[in-house]
Amino acid sequence: MEYNSKQIQIIEVAERLFAQKGFAGTSVRDIAQEADVNVSMISYYFGSKEKLIEALFQFRMTESRSRLETLVTNDELSPMQKINMLIDSVIDRLMGNQSFHNIMLRETLSSDRNETISQHIMGLKMRNIELMQRLIQEGQAAGVFREGIDMSLMSTTLYGTVNYAIATQDFYKKINNLESMGKEEFQIHLKRSLSQHLKSLFKSTVTNEHHIQN
Repeated sequence: MEYNSKQIQIIEVAERLFAQKGFAGTSVRDIAQEADVNVSMISYYFGSKEKLIEALFQFRMTESRSRLETLVTNDELSPMQKINMLIDSVIDRLMGNQSFHNIMLRETLSSDRNETISQHIMGLKMRNIELMQRLIQEGQAAGVFREGIDMSLMSTTLYGTVNYAIATQDFYKKINNLESMGKEEFQIHLKRSLSQHLKSLFKSTVTNEHHIQN
């Protein structure tokens, strides 16, 4: 679905508020006030708060799907190059839009979960793992990736590592003596470190030549 500029503005304001206050703690009136629109306009465009967060997930999923589908179908890249580009894409997406991923983490860990949001999160996770599986299977068919790779643990390693790094940035700064770094410089440093770490980890996990059988 295509959204107009006013709808996108409302979606982005809602995203920021949902990340800060949680879905239950944010009212349609809060969103309308922050977006400088009437409550009736939000009702007209989206119908309800539940439909608004549904639109948010749709908007973010459509945004990332086209990039990743292009990656999967690119015949000029080797399987390992595709895995490396997937890693960088996930790091860029999660670090570039921390509000959306805060919503996912908040709603995933909440004891008072909204069933509709839980279903959207599950759908997003399933699409992510299906994409990774396609890349792994391509490498296995080419004989460069080993068999018997646990896809759920691979996905947990990738998304869990990046999400934890985002959530504990102050700790990372402290233990690496980077507290004097400016925000932008630190984000670049963290992205680079995550990229190198995960690429090395994935290479040793998926490729035949690095894997040692127990």
